[in-house]
Amino acid sequence: MALGAPTSVQGRGHKSREHSHTRVAILDFGSQYTHLIARRIRELGVFSEVLRYDTPLAQIAANTGAIVLSGGPSSIYADDAPKPDPGIFELGIPVLGICYGMQATAQALGGGVSRSDTREYGPMGFAPNSGHPLFDGLSDNLQVWMSHGDEVASPPPGFEVIGRSSDGKIAAIGSDERCIYGLQFHPEVIHTEGGGRLLENFVRQLSRIEGSWTPRSFVDETVEDIRNRVGDSRVICALSGGVDSSVMAVLIHKAIGDRLIPIFVDNGVLRKGEELDVIDRLRDRLGITISVVDAANRFLAALSGVIDPERKRKIIGHEFIRVFEEEACREGDIRFLAQGTLYPDVIESVSVKGPSATIKSHHNVGGLPERMDLELLEPLRMLFKDEVRKVGAELGIDADILGRHPFPGPGLAIRILGEVTKERVAMLQEADAIALEEIRRAGLYDDIWQAFVVLLPVRTVGVMGDERTYEHVVAVRAVHSLDGMTAHWFPMPFDVLERISARIINEVRGVNRVCYDISSKPPSTIEWE
Repeated sequence: MALGAPTSVQGRGHKSREHSHTRVAILDFGSQYTHLIARRIRELGVFSEVLRYDTPLAQIAANTGAIVLSGGPSSIYADDAPKPDPGIFELGIPVLGICYGMQATAQALGGGVSRSDTREYGPMGFAPNSGHPLFDGLSDNLQVWMSHGDEVASPPPGFEVIGRSSDGKIAAIGSDERCIYGLQFHPEVIHTEGGGRLLENFVRQLSRIEGSWTPRSFVDETVEDIRNRVGDSRVICALSGGVDSSVMAVLIHKAIGDRLIPIFVDNGVLRKGEELDVIDRLRDRLGITISVVDAANRFLAALSGVIDPERKRKIIGHEFIRVFEEEACREGDIRFLAQGTLYPDVIESVSVKGPSATIKSHHNVGGLPERMDLELLEPLRMLFKDEVRKVGAELGIDADILGRHPFPGPGLAIRILGEVTKERVAMLQEADAIALEEIRRAGLYDDIWQAFVVLLPVRTVGVMGDERTYEHVVAVRAVHSLDGMTAHWFPMPFDVLERISARIINEVRGVNRVCYDISSKPPSTIEWE
């Protein structure tokens, strides 16, 4: 997969320089598939960026070669329905409206939109106009994915119907003169036959945007951006040892060398043996000097009595920043704090009226305090996880580091449902270490996107040594995913589950029951909190 990302090192109060790669701007109206549009376009080597539907017109137009209006859950008739700025259709930039985006386009330009007498959800036949460039290379009869209750009853003036669903309804409209098109179905999902080719036709043939982004160009341009922004200053780097922070640290080190000060904070809710593992992988193998700050008691004290997961995230984000500010004062002359924030963190943390609701606050994004004494440096902010791994490979980072499972910034605090205590952390650390050890022993670690154990806030009756027990329950979680935005539970072999369960119950004092989570995202999230 080719990557399509900008050289963004933006932080609060900072406006990064204009990207050198023409982008596709995706206006989000709330579809659960919006991020998939970005991914499909990035696979073409073209940078795509998701923006709020009400982003100012000048910002939408900046360095934009095409605009996509996403689907969304609203009815175009609702009083609070999100509407695009009509000015986007006068910019002379190609536009593609998808589902709700098509209806919004039709209504804005004078077409007729009405409630459908029969809703279309799921797979549906679609017949495109043969020979139209939007459908170049596609068959005359396609299976597509529909998800709508309203429909375009008549196209706007100057538009023609360029495709109908199998029940005869308008499913595609277009104006070749204005290069504005609409699709009632979702080309971005895998259930739509030829969807990737359709998006490629819009981006490359109709919008004439060539993919020019590669991991090498990203590294070169980001290094230049970092040097230009940082100047002679020094940078504190929040280093966790995960894929994101490791790639971020190597990238910034390439730009400014020893003026990068990586700091590993033991916040008391890390995996078992994490500190020694991180030092081994990053200091000894990558040659990056690491400062270790023991703040376990500080974090655990701040989390005492807290049950709500959002409060946990906010508290941990706040404490992290305060620790880094204190370290910056100790070091002197520190202006920047670097974080390994990724695009899914940004998408899930930003709530838009109507569009995608806040799923959870990521401590990298939503958990930051309003006032900070440090500027943020986030060079990976616009990348998905698989894109970060490609950049890491370009930087020469070892495959076993790049292949590490994601670990949340708030750590085990959001895998302990209920109050976080030192005793509960120790219990979960042992259970989690056993599960990962057995998964590695079975040769399954690299087949799984993320695997971990969750400590539940319930106790159950059990029998051990002919005696009644009343102890804790843990759940094992393992999923397949590409970028963390969607995930499917991993079909763990029964013999592996049996070994994990037996070892946890036998070796972890206080646990007498092990469950396996078979929920996908959506509707669940990968983490339990």
